[in-house]
Amino acid sequence: MKRILLLAFISVFFCAVQVSAKDLRKVVFKVVQMECANCEGKVKKNIPFEKGVKRLDTDLKRRTVTITYDADKTNVEELKKGFAKFNYDAKVISDEKVEKK
Repeated sequence: MKRILLLAFISVFFCAVQVSAKDLRKVVFKVVQMECANCEGKVKKNIPFEKGVKRLDTDLKRRTVTITYDADKTNVEELKKGFAKFNYDAKVISDEKVEKK
């Protein structure tokens, strides 16, 4: 009986995760203020806590930040406001829908 309940719980959990992130998008921002490792750390410390952010990758050399986000929970303008909270200006390079696997 415990095994059946455990399997049922796991099934419900995975279904909920799949439903909650149905419209994933990936946006790439150019962030000119991201000049050093400390600046990069500031981005990595703050942006993941913005609503809807699923993944964040930075490229210090190119000064870009790639964010995968749930479009049902946030949008590009809200993410830009997240950068503005610590006085960084983020310009959109690309914004595309993420294909589900």
